[in-house]
Amino acid sequence: MDLSYTEDQRAFRAEVRDWMQTNVPRKPLPSFDASRAGFEAHRAWEAQLNEGRWSMVTWPEDYGGRGLDLIRWLIFEEEYYGAGAPLRVNQNGIFLLGPTLMEFGTEAQKARFLPRMATGEDIWAQAWSEPQAGSDLAAVRAKARRDGDGYVLSGHKIWSSRAVYADWAFGLFRTDPKSERHHGLSLILFPLDAPGVTRQPIHQINGEHGFAEIFLDEVRVPAENILGAEGEGWKICMATAGFERGLMLRSPARYQVAARALVQLAESRGDALDPVLRARVAEATMGAEAYGLSIYVTASRLMAGGKIGAEASTNKIFWSELDIALHETALDILGPSAELHPCAPAAPDAGNWLDGYLFSLAGPIYAGTNEIQRNIIAERMLGLPRK
Repeated sequence: MDLSYTEDQRAFRAEVRDWMQTNVPRKPLPSFDASRAGFEAHRAWEAQLNEGRWSMVTWPEDYGGRGLDLIRWLIFEEEYYGAGAPLRVNQNGIFLLGPTLMEFGTEAQKARFLPRMATGEDIWAQAWSEPQAGSDLAAVRAKARRDGDGYVLSGHKIWSSRAVYADWAFGLFRTDPKSERHHGLSLILFPLDAPGVTRQPIHQINGEHGFAEIFLDEVRVPAENILGAEGEGWKICMATAGFERGLMLRSPARYQVAARALVQLAESRGDALDPVLRARVAEATMGAEAYGLSIYVTASRLMAGGKIGAEASTNKIFWSELDIALHETALDILGPSAELHPCAPAAPDAGNWLDGYLFSLAGPIYAGTNEIQRNIIAERMLGLPRK
């Protein structure tokens, strides 16, 4: 693979950088998980991105994109994170549901949902997990009963990210009441303000509520809200999971920027930094670069007509454990001051390392636990027996 950028790619990078320097908010936006005000501030940022046609550069122009390839998307992400731009409140939509709609949606569904997703008018939540079906997604019990020209949804979803304030959700439901495990499941889109939908925020240890429980009591949605054919839900969700684990949700730029910040933190300690910690900084930095190179390989393969397969599980394990390593190393360098609030006088360089560390601990759990990913690698990539 040629790792040098073309003249057009370098010009594109300069265009992105110029726009970010002009438009990225000078002060961080309030958390989108802490309040409606913070959520709406990030929705407004999504709209601003769309005005510059940066919402999702790989999408066709008709749907709010630029029709660019994945290499340019990676370049965009590098400049986006490098500029310290806000986190994407609609990541469930643009990075997960959006690509899934591109692959499995009807033309009418694409025209209906994608432009509003790009502008931030519709913010999406993922409604897959249930109290008895977390990592074991095939144990879904929520039902969708066909009734005339629509479906009636009933059940209980949990750990739905952004669902407290989001507008829509994409959920996995059992449309064949006699089915078991992976069979008889369908992916259905439903508005979160529909009659019969109740949302219960899940309060986290930091006081924010990035997740919600969703209770569905005879919620009616039109039949055209099903994505793909009835019973194809498992296949479609596995494609979505591939986007989540393998490419879109966690771009390399996220970790490369964190690695550069870690190096700066280490350099601020000079010769006083313990050699073991110095080695850990080097190892984490190499990991971030290695992940970036692997994603460029994946992007090149997809552009050549390939698919994301079971190897997406290796990506997921790598980036989730890399995230922890980056933040653990930073906390060890900071020592006791890592536990201080970033604004405390004695914590001039504490930054957001502690918050980042607490979030990184969720990495081995969401998008499918790493234990499940190792099973997938063993069975589907290495061909090992189940027992």
